Amino acid sequence: MKMTIDRTALEKKPLRFVVIGSGWRSLFYWRIACAYPELFTMEAMLCRTEEKAGHMRKQYGVPAVTSEASCEAMKPDFVVVAVNKASIFPVTKQWAGKGFPVLCETPAALELDELKELWRMKMEEGAKIQVAEQYFLYPSFAAAAEVVRRGFLGEASMMTLSAVHDYHGASIIRRMLGTGLQNMTIYGKEYPFTLMETDSRDGAITDGRMSERMRRRVTFEFEDGKTAFYDFSSVQYHSYIRSRHLNVQGMTGELNDWTVRYVKEEAQPSGRRFLPMEQTMSVERNASGSGIIRISLGEEQLYVNPFVHMGLKQVLPQDETAIAVLMMGMRRYIEEGLECYPLAEGLQDAYALILVNEALKSPGRPVRSETQIWAGI
Repeated sequence: MKMTIDRTALEKKPLRFVVIGSGWRSLFYWRIACAYPELFTMEAMLCRTEEKAGHMRKQYGVPAVTSEASCEAMKPDFVVVAVNKASIFPVTKQWAGKGFPVLCETPAALELDELKELWRMKMEEGAKIQVAEQYFLYPSFAAAAEVVRRGFLGEASMMTLSAVHDYHGASIIRRMLGTGLQNMTIYGKEYPFTLMETDSRDGAITDGRMSERMRRRVTFEFEDGKTAFYDFSSVQYHSYIRSRHLNVQGMTGELNDWTVRYVKEEAQPSGRRFLPMEQTMSVERNASGSGIIRISLGEEQLYVNPFVHMGLKQVLPQDETAIAVLMMGMRRYIEEGLECYPLAEGLQDAYALILVNEALKSPGRPVRSETQIWAGI
């Protein structure tokens, strides 16, 4: 599924939303609303305490409140649930139960029974719930997926992902390999290591501190024979000495980060020839280098920033760009019922994390998934 943006959005009133939660993730939505006021209006951020609300108002200019009733009275178009992982399920259930369309942060829930309950709410109560799984909408991942979709590699059958964690990894793996919601067998093991810290959410670390980290190595074997190798440590998000990688292999080619190697067929008088080719994607960034405008492979344009395409001037970083596309998808979901990230996929991603954690408890022992109620559609 390719996410497209309704270009008539600029002719409509901005989408109005409130954010439940005041943590690090919640501020992504505030930055997006500030960057694209033509598209979004963040009416409020619901905080637990007046102290936290005051801090958000003073430091960031956020319209922060502590009254749940006042947020309801605003009658937003949708509600963003951006609370801690343990609270995402009950808070999502609460606001969806009130009749609001909900875009919840990942994972949708931590327990299988909770995942099933969200699906029951959708099917029996008509609850409108979407999961904010944004990584497949990152410009870099979107371009890679387009390489696969256009057949440069032939049918993709094997990949290695060392770029994102847990349920995000499951999402990228399923989409790159086209395995959908099919069952899988998982093997895994964790490995401890020591690393010098160099970066963080709050900026560079230069004092030479060391930390103990864990690296997860997990194998996903799908019913159709396709295989993925997941290899990740959370330090890869914020480190100047640890990088992130994606490798996808098919019958006639390989994508390795920004490089694509494939076979090109040429017709010759003497018959067909299959010539090996190698190309590197070209990336056009904004002036600061933080945002991506477009990505191309030779003459083929793989990705164009949808907000630049709409004529908006701000080019946000990859994370904010991807989340903003999901938020635009909420308009189509609300107006037409077309899901921006199908709930079934979000539940499958969270289910994959449950299975991975189970596999890691018994290294080398296979753990097999079972077809869940959301996959039988």
